[in-house]
Amino acid sequence: MFTFDPYSPQVDADPFPYYKTLRDEHPCFWSPEARMWVLSRHADIKVALQDWQTYSSARGNLMDELPDRAGATLGTTDPPRHDRMRALISHAFTKRNLEAAGEPVRAVVRGVLEEIRGRREFDFVGDFSSKVTAKILFRILGLPEGDDQEVRERAVLMVQSDPVTRQKGAEHVAAYRWMMDYAGGVIAERRRNPGEDLLSQFCLAEIDGERLTEREVLLTTTTLIMAGVESLGGFTVMFGLNMADFAAARREIVADPALLPDAIEESLRYNTSGQRFRRSLMRDVSLHGQTMKAGDFVCLAYGAANRDERQFPDPDRYDIRRKPRTHLGFGGGVHACLGSVVARMAVRITFEEFLSAFPNFSRVHQDLPWMPSTTFRSPMRLDLAVH
Repeated sequence: MFTFDPYSPQVDADPFPYYKTLRDEHPCFWSPEARMWVLSRHADIKVALQDWQTYSSARGNLMDELPDRAGATLGTTDPPRHDRMRALISHAFTKRNLEAAGEPVRAVVRGVLEEIRGRREFDFVGDFSSKVTAKILFRILGLPEGDDQEVRERAVLMVQSDPVTRQKGAEHVAAYRWMMDYAGGVIAERRRNPGEDLLSQFCLAEIDGERLTEREVLLTTTTLIMAGVESLGGFTVMFGLNMADFAAARREIVADPALLPDAIEESLRYNTSGQRFRRSLMRDVSLHGQTMKAGDFVCLAYGAANRDERQFPDPDRYDIRRKPRTHLGFGGGVHACLGSVVARMAVRITFEEFLSAFPNFSRVHQDLPWMPSTTFRSPMRLDLAVH
């Protein structure tokens, strides 16, 4: 009998055969292991993302939610409160601020590349991408230098779940509490000494004299750091994995770097790091012969939707000329990722520099250690051999 267990190491390693069975045979599936419904077809998930009145985020959007976070961040509120928060936070993400971040991001990447230049083998995650993404986040948000690796380690713990207890363990909650304390200290410092960084502008942003509440600022900053480290980190690693696995595509990009933006979009479709997020139902919904009840949790499996042949022809092929405009690599609807422009810019610059320094490489091991997470998917280590 078919089952879908998002806590399973087998699903962490390769969810795509499970996703195909879900889409073809069980498009509205009750997972007893996850204790929620699973939607896997692109059309159904797109409807859910656009219907926040039915598929609410107010009880949390992570598959295993962190304590006291629901209802105080962009991802865990619904309109109209969500719209007010998004408008305030968007003030920090102006085009001018993002354009100004480009050269500092390039400087970060070049600095980390110098540490591995000349090596014939290295761990893409530990030696390169984790350092790059943490330093980029610190540069853009204006966080104190020197804390980046500890912050990254805590952020990675925050998004993991215990595969045995099937919930956040003590170490995951402790990492979350540590991150809140860290964010609280940074916020207090930014208010005393505001700068030109995004975090300063976010803390002080106001519309018609209204600012975010203290709890909203604290938990949104905590989430921004977590998402900045893990979402950007996972996005970067998965694109690096695709560049290692698809040598022909990599060679085309090396020959013509203008192909990078389209290759990045295809990576967001083919191997998105944000695999599954949840909603809670505000009313009964009948779908594909099943009746989901008000109050039930629903998993929106973005990773399954992005491989749906009903939406993307030949979906299991990585095609950098596909132009997959409707992919869900950054979600959709009112909760579409606010940091998507930053993430796209950071990954594009990162690989402009990385592929210039290392145009030819392959992965050393076929079996990879995958992060135990019900929401995100990326390898914890990716050894590359330079040719």
